Amino acid sequence: MIPRMPRWQSYVATTTEPIFTPQQCQMIVNEGHQQQPEKALVGGGEGGKHDTKKRVTTISWIPFAKMPEMYKQIENQLSIVNLNHFGFDGVTLTEPAQFTEYPKGGFYDWHMDLNAFGQEGQNPIRKISMTLLLSDPKDFTGGDLMFSEMADNKPLPLKQGQAIFFASFLRHKVAPVKKGIRRSMVMWFGGPPLK
Repeated sequence: MIPRMPRWQSYVATTTEPIFTPQQCQMIVNEGHQQQPEKALVGGGEGGKHDTKKRVTTISWIPFAKMPEMYKQIENQLSIVNLNHFGFDGVTLTEPAQFTEYPKGGFYDWHMDLNAFGQEGQNPIRKISMTLLLSDPKDFTGGDLMFSEMADNKPLPLKQGQAIFFASFLRHKVAPVKKGIRRSMVMWFGGPPLK
């Protein structure tokens, strides 16, 4: 019997083209600015804390009702990526989008978006994470998204409006922004525990 290759070749998939136009990206930025900004926590949930040695960024949450067409487009893209690349069971949109702004000096050190086995009481389990670049890459330097599992540890550059989907249990970081502001939208998709 010849073993079959898995549908995925890695746990990272980048869209070939931007999902949103620059104008649509600006609409998302505008909506992100309409929501209550907060300093991002480390550790999540009620146990989260501010740790400027681990993370410096401002976030806000975009309610589902505010941008239904955006959410629909992201869900469609998730379905395609999961079907053709990951093949995870029971993956759905479970949390509102997080609008993030990394100012000069902003960063997020190595972390995972979940414990691969889940946390007590955590349901659904995050399975796929997405980062979509809202800024024009010419408007900032640094701020590279990197994955520790990639042998060369090279950053993965994105175009404005382009998204990268990855398994939520991969260790990743956003390198410090050297100039300008890096704006992105982060989303998570989950379901029952991985098995």
